[in-house]
Amino acid sequence: MREAGARVRECYRVMTKGGINIVGEVLKGQGTFFEMTHYPLDDVIDRDSHSQYYYHAHRGGEPEHGHFHTFLRGAGIPAELSMLNYPQASEPWPQGDKAIAHLVAIAMDAWGYPSGLFTCNRWVTDESWYPAEAVISLLDSFVIDHASPSWPVNIWLSNMLMLFRPHIEALLKHRDAVINHWQVLHPDKDVFEDRPLEVTGQLAISVDDWLAELEAVLV
Repeated sequence: MREAGARVRECYRVMTKGGINIVGEVLKGQGTFFEMTHYPLDDVIDRDSHSQYYYHAHRGGEPEHGHFHTFLRGAGIPAELSMLNYPQASEPWPQGDKAIAHLVAIAMDAWGYPSGLFTCNRWVTDESWYPAEAVISLLDSFVIDHASPSWPVNIWLSNMLMLFRPHIEALLKHRDAVINHWQVLHPDKDVFEDRPLEVTGQLAISVDDWLAELEAVLV
């Protein structure tokens, strides 16, 4: 985690010298910024690791400017990992090579820095639903190992999932607990398509504060 934090800081260093930031790099050359539109317009996909991400906004207003959604696509999901068996599903879940697992979302502030992590319900990302432990096992596979649309952004995002691994694991386990509780409260509904349940959990984060904690542990 400390090594990942050092890489995140290095991304900030070189971007600050160039007068740019994470969000600005993702939106560069993409025209007018519209809510709900994915940026870059075709998403970012690593064809080797099958990792994917995009940036967009829809939660509105300060302090969040928008957020990144991170995924692992079907070809990168081991065959032995099974998605949840949910007979009540009222919408089809992507299957086979089209399967996709949402890992975590990273909220960004107006200055282009991360302000929080959150997980969400299935309908938000139209994903295939894998239990928390399965998704946790996929976290190490997320890497964007090419330079488009921005090499620093791709390095930064890949390392953010390593730096905040304990927080992401906790959010994923909490996600499943919230889903299960919601199903108990609404037994006749497809919980994964229930629009009132959008965000299942969120945590505020600070790269500097977390790295200070990690460094203090090793003193």
